[in-house]
Amino acid sequence: MLKKLFSALALFGYLLMPAAMQAQDAAPDNWFNLDKEKDGTLGLSSERAYSELLKDKQPKKKIIVAVIDSGVEADHEDLKGVIWVNKKEIAGNGIDDDANGYIDDIHGWNFLGNAKGENIHQDNLELTRVVAALKNKKRNKKEEAQYQKLKKELDGKLSNAKNELNFAVAIDEAYSLLKKNMGKEVLTAEDVTNYEPKEKADKAAKDILMLLINQQVDLAEIAKELPDWRKHLESGVKYSYNMDHNPRTVIGDNPAKLDEKGYGNNNVEGPDAEHGTHVAGIIAATRDNGKGMKGVANSVEIMALRAVPDGDERDKDIANAIFYAVDNGAQVINMSFGKGFSPDKKYVDKAVKYAEKKGVLLVHAAGNSSLNIDEQNNFPTRAFGEYNGKKKAGNWLEIGALNWKDGSDYPATFSNYGKKNVDLFSPGVDIYSTVPDNGYKPNSGTSMAAPAASGVAAMVWSYYPELTMQELRQVLIESVVVIDAAVTLPGTEKSINFQDLSATGGVINAYKALQLAEKKVAAKKP
Repeated sequence: MLKKLFSALALFGYLLMPAAMQAQDAAPDNWFNLDKEKDGTLGLSSERAYSELLKDKQPKKKIIVAVIDSGVEADHEDLKGVIWVNKKEIAGNGIDDDANGYIDDIHGWNFLGNAKGENIHQDNLELTRVVAALKNKKRNKKEEAQYQKLKKELDGKLSNAKNELNFAVAIDEAYSLLKKNMGKEVLTAEDVTNYEPKEKADKAAKDILMLLINQQVDLAEIAKELPDWRKHLESGVKYSYNMDHNPRTVIGDNPAKLDEKGYGNNNVEGPDAEHGTHVAGIIAATRDNGKGMKGVANSVEIMALRAVPDGDERDKDIANAIFYAVDNGAQVINMSFGKGFSPDKKYVDKAVKYAEKKGVLLVHAAGNSSLNIDEQNNFPTRAFGEYNGKKKAGNWLEIGALNWKDGSDYPATFSNYGKKNVDLFSPGVDIYSTVPDNGYKPNSGTSMAAPAASGVAAMVWSYYPELTMQELRQVLIESVVVIDAAVTLPGTEKSINFQDLSATGGVINAYKALQLAEKKVAAKKP
């Protein structure tokens, strides 16, 4: 429904909101776990795998999956049984019992807080921080040119956010006014069309809503979406694009000391854990408790690492979260975040190399901007040094988002893509999963596609732990369901073969991956 609203906004020169927030028709229940052949929907085929391939098997090992994200509700009814517990640490004694540099890290760590329990919620975009850093230094000729270019980009984003916010407020006020004047709780297109304005303000309100109606927008749906939309835009204006906003002072760390240990606190939920809780549920929500939904993997522990605020994550926190995950036993790390700039990429590269050396698989969301990330920056990335550098990590999977609709609609309209830099696609539209306060809701994004893939990786590895990380990655790559069909290029109306959207041209598949894993493990036996 929001897609039609965004078309209306485009007529007035407003920026489109991220397409991950666009509403679609109702998806089949549990679709991301379904099988095309058996259920008619191309999902992960995990339900089929459990009922056919694994019905007489038990997992051999629990796989620890680190979720680097906005925070996780560790006591959620569908997650509390799968949350990682640091058994070397004694809860609440204020002592670093396992001497890992983090005090009372029972379920993971929060890199966005301080010892007093205070936490960062909103932060700015990395673009904003880069412009602010350039503004506050003596610039040479090259830096001056960069500053002017990026300042113009930032000013444009801020201006567009303000325009969108003004329009959102206008819609909100118009809807509220007419609802009051008509004595109705919910407005319909017929109500507004037949309404005869009595005052100038009434007429202006009707004109605004008629704009939406003419775009065939359901007013009731817009009323539901409006609060979140306004909140998103207000955050952008106040925090994301605001160079004067510097929440880092809350933490009290030394930003220049990248390898600093111990800053933060053990509150892995933080002030807004919806995103991370949703991600965790996709991977590992308890499958057999009759509650909510079913995660992909049935033998997993979720290590919660809070390092992603409302805004862009910082390289220091991401790298240190990776180091923490590796040192504390994680075998898969899910990274559902990304940004266009990476000032301390070298330190992130160091962490990625460390994870590779220790045999840890990194799964990263490709992003939601309908961009070709072979050509547009999307950090972090598998390439070391420069964005498209030749030296690349061998422990990386880059994931695009698959729609539940087939045919030309297979790729999500918002998904980034890239023949070189995206490995495969995974379900990422209308994924119903866990959210805070024991809740559940559908969300969309490559942020959902990545944990679906992480879940498959953990699932396969738990039954076939004999596989090395490189072998597991190869199994996931080689067992994709290849789609050889014309589809709509994300963000456009152009047609492209699905195979040109990623290196494999396919969708991750648990059923096929387990079959291939069985063969590879059998071949390793003497």
